[in-house]
Amino acid sequence: MRRIALLAMVLCGLTATAAAAPLNLEILHVTRDEEAPIPFSFMEPVPEGEGVDGARLGLADNNATGRFTGASGTLREVVVPRDAAVQDTPDLAGLLAAGPQVVVADLALADLQALLALPGTADDIIVNARATDDVLRREGCQANLFHTAVSRAMKADGLAQYLVLMGWKRWFLLVGPSPADEGFAAAIRHSATRFGARVTVEKRWTYEVGNRRTDSGVTNAREEIRPLTKVEDHDVLVVADEADDFGEYLPYRTALPRPVAGTHGLVATGWSRANEQWGGTQLQRRFEKQAGRFMTARDYANWLAVRALGEALTKAGSSNVAVLRAALLAPDFAVAGFKGAPLSFRPWDRQMRQPILLATTRSLVAVAPEAGFLHRVTPLDTLGDDEPESACRQRG
Repeated sequence: MRRIALLAMVLCGLTATAAAAPLNLEILHVTRDEEAPIPFSFMEPVPEGEGVDGARLGLADNNATGRFTGASGTLREVVVPRDAAVQDTPDLAGLLAAGPQVVVADLALADLQALLALPGTADDIIVNARATDDVLRREGCQANLFHTAVSRAMKADGLAQYLVLMGWKRWFLLVGPSPADEGFAAAIRHSATRFGARVTVEKRWTYEVGNRRTDSGVTNAREEIRPLTKVEDHDVLVVADEADDFGEYLPYRTALPRPVAGTHGLVATGWSRANEQWGGTQLQRRFEKQAGRFMTARDYANWLAVRALGEALTKAGSSNVAVLRAALLAPDFAVAGFKGAPLSFRPWDRQMRQPILLATTRSLVAVAPEAGFLHRVTPLDTLGDDEPESACRQRG
């Protein structure tokens, strides 16, 4: 009789599972068709499908796990035409007007702000998987806006921790001409003050480097960089060149033999192909098999956005957008991100806490937060805006 009763219980459980409606989450992925930039070197051609390839792998990972949890997802890809405004993209406007959506935004700052301004998005979940601008986490933050892309402040803090740990506290800051360069430079200045370093000298890059593919290109770069870098003694040259216009020329051409860090040399980033720890090699290989190239930091942020939404779907047991938002902000929410620590969203600015990788082209040099930089909640909150200093005070 006991066996019969046990069998009946199992059959009832199977029937209930079969009767339960499977969970499915449609994720809207938005990016822009952009003209490919001229590569700095043909050794590293411009990747095709950057961003969306990471989202596609994230969906594949979610659905692989979903075979056991009964949750699955789909990715609806919308591409803003090259010469069109975000608000003039018919497919996008129609989808957003249909009700609360879950959106992964692979967009630069202006396009992301235009997306956030569209009618009907206030109740959406919009995950920023590209823009590093600190304004989006500060005065420009919104309750519906989450971030898996690391901020400039996080990158600068990660770099500062390592340089201070090494005893390199006197910085020569060289800043490029673009607003993005100034944004990173502002983060560097703040990090220097925060961790006990000093920007002892600061200069602007004002030169036009000669064509590096001509016979005189190498000589021109050296002749411009040596006099520019004849400054008072310093421990490290920190460069802010997000456009990749001149930073690669700096190592081995400076007046003083000093290391280069920042956007070039030793780079602080959300992901690096040099990361082979914590299962990183396995993630890299799966991405290479799918996309035929290395995973970039932009790919990783898109992958992480989709993975986080998949985790929230499983945790919440519902595809309702409001329920998913609460799940993303729950104290026990975490995503495994192949960086040695569980990743979660900060409730005050919706930024995903995550380690910062410090790497050269082929070597992972360090991972921040560094040992010794303590925090009352988690050392990850030593990177970027902590709650007491945050200009954004969002709450779930």
